[in-house]
Amino acid sequence: MMRFALLLAAATGGACAADLNAIVRDARGQPVADAVVIAVPEAPAKAPVRPRLEEVQQIDQEFVPRVKAVVVGSPVSFPNRDSVRHHVYSFSAAKRFDLPLYVGTPAKPVLFDTPGVVTVGCNIHDWMVGYIYVSESPYFATTDEKGGAHIGSLPAGAYTVRVWHPQLAVSEDSTRRRVELGAALDLEWQVALKPEVRIRRAPTPGRPGRY
Repeated sequence: MMRFALLLAAATGGACAADLNAIVRDARGQPVADAVVIAVPEAPAKAPVRPRLEEVQQIDQEFVPRVKAVVVGSPVSFPNRDSVRHHVYSFSAAKRFDLPLYVGTPAKPVLFDTPGVVTVGCNIHDWMVGYIYVSESPYFATTDEKGGAHIGSLPAGAYTVRVWHPQLAVSEDSTRRRVELGAALDLEWQVALKPEVRIRRAPTPGRPGRY
């Protein structure tokens, strides 16, 4: 099921709206999941964005979703659905935070108030790695297992569209495309990815360690 996030900066009234459909593939032509597609309008927003509470869960000692895109200013909760405690943290420049060992849901969400990429880890389980992409634009979506992403009901106009992925081997800026949106538009990227490097997961009763 396609995962997507879309927050409208303002009501579009009677203005035309457009849909953006994106496909992201790797250098071999295979679909890329967990890529974030961001559409940044050239025209300034008519009203401030109203961020909503977002969530990244800890399930089976993994962050779910692995990649979460949010608009700048969003609070994000990190509920622990496991029976073991986790210690969630980040040293990323866009957001440094620390949630000491806990189960359940921390009382206060983390506010992501600076655009950028935030790498999230667990101080107890080193293989747990997740990513929060904090977008300056309210128009974005994350690709599904088929490499597809959909951003709907964008106000007509000029946009710069770009792609980010945790394994992107080139700069995010190099993926930029300027487009005019007035109706549905299909875009496709073929990007080079670096090999994924993961820490071996510790074994648990009835399940061997795995990458």
